[in-house]
Amino acid sequence: MAAARKLGIVLALLLAVLLAAVFAYNNPEPITIDAGFARFSDVSLSMALLVCTGVGWVLGLLSAGFALWRMTAERRQLRRDLKLAEAELSSLRSLPLNDAH
Repeated sequence: MAAARKLGIVLALLLAVLLAAVFAYNNPEPITIDAGFARFSDVSLSMALLVCTGVGWVLGLLSAGFALWRMTAERRQLRRDLKLAEAELSSLRSLPLNDAH
C-alpha cells in the first residue's frame, strides 16, 4: 500500500513538472507586473505564477501553523483544568458522607 502511494505521488509530481514545462514553453514572452509598491518588467509568466504560488503556500503554512499553535495552547489549558477537576473530585470523594437525618 505504501509503495502504491509513493508511486502515485511521484507520478503526480512528474505530471505537474511536465505541465509547468509545457506552460512555460507556450508562454515565452515577458510581461510587466505592477504590484503597487514596485514595478517588475520583463518577467516570464511562468516565473510570476511560480512566485505567486510559493508566496501563497508560505502564507498558508503560516496560517495553519498559527491555528495549530492556538489549538496546542488550548489543549494544554484544558489538560491543566482537567487535572484540577480530577484533584477536586478525588478530594470530594475522600470526604465522609453526611446523612440527611
